Order: sequence, then C-alpha cells, then structure tokens
Amino acid sequence: MTLIAASGAKNDAFTRIDSVDAAKAAEGPVIVPLALAEAACAARPDLGFGLSVPCNALIEDIAPYFDGADLIAVEFPAFSDGRGLSLARRLRRAGFARTLRASGPLIADEFADILACGFDEVELPETMANRQPVQQWLAAKDTVTDHYQTGYGERPSILEQRLAARKGIAS
Repeated sequence: MTLIAASGAKNDAFTRIDSVDAAKAAEGPVIVPLALAEAACAARPDLGFGLSVPCNALIEDIAPYFDGADLIAVEFPAFSDGRGLSLARRLRRAGFARTLRASGPLIADEFADILACGFDEVELPETMANRQPVQQWLAAKDTVTDHYQTGYGERPSILEQRLAARKGIAS
C-alpha cells in the first residue's frame, strides 16, 4: 500500500489486522474493522488504534470510538463510489478531529475533492499507485480546483458560480 498526504508520500505507522488475536500480537498501532473494534480495544487498551469502516457505515456506529481512535480509514470499493466522500464530511461535522484516511482504488483526479471533504491522507493499493505515482497525485491536487458539490472546498461550486453569473454577481 502507498500512503499519500497533501504534502506527498508518507510512512504508515499502522498495521491492518483482521482478528482479535492479531491485534494482541501486533506491535504498534493497528487498524481494526469496525465489527471488531470493541473486542480489539478491550484486548489492547494501552495501544493506539484506527478503525476501518465501509463507506456506507452509520455515524452512530462509529461515534462511540471518536475519543479512542487515532485514525478512521473509510474503505472505498471503487473510485466511482462517492459515498466515502459524504461519510468523511459527516464524520468531520460529527466532531471527529483526528486522522481521516481514504482507502481503496481511488484516482488522482479525486485528490482535491478527497482533501476538501476532510480526508488527511489516501491509502492506495500498489496497482493504483503504480499507475498514478505520488507526483501525479500532487499535481492533480493543484490542477483540479473546481467542484460540483456545495459545502466544501474554499471556492464556490461550479453550480454556485453559474447561479451567481446568471444573477450578475461576481464570484
């Protein structure tokens, strides 16, 4: 896996695990599936942890871990599935202030939107990272500046800009 932040590639301090036994055996912080979170936290109360959540997870299921989780990794099944972007916005609005990671087969053209929705970093499978290296992600972050969705980003959305132009208001 390749981990990319707005500043470039970074090392991953977390190890993904898929069982409570693996959580007990792991050294350092782990990322656990939401379904195992309670048992893994009980098994490792003194070490940092992250949660792996599907893009259709409910905030109510994740919120109990806001105080303990150092990271939430939202799992994207495909680059065309935008539910993870919506979940990121809801997590930030609900008060999660620690590291938020987008994980899955994402593409560089989405990087600006990923960051604007509240993600801090992107975790890519090697196949995707080989097709679009870190430099391409960083270039896309600064190239793609307009977006259709409202409510995030620093500039008005394309739709808001069009509406303002129709009304004769400079955007």
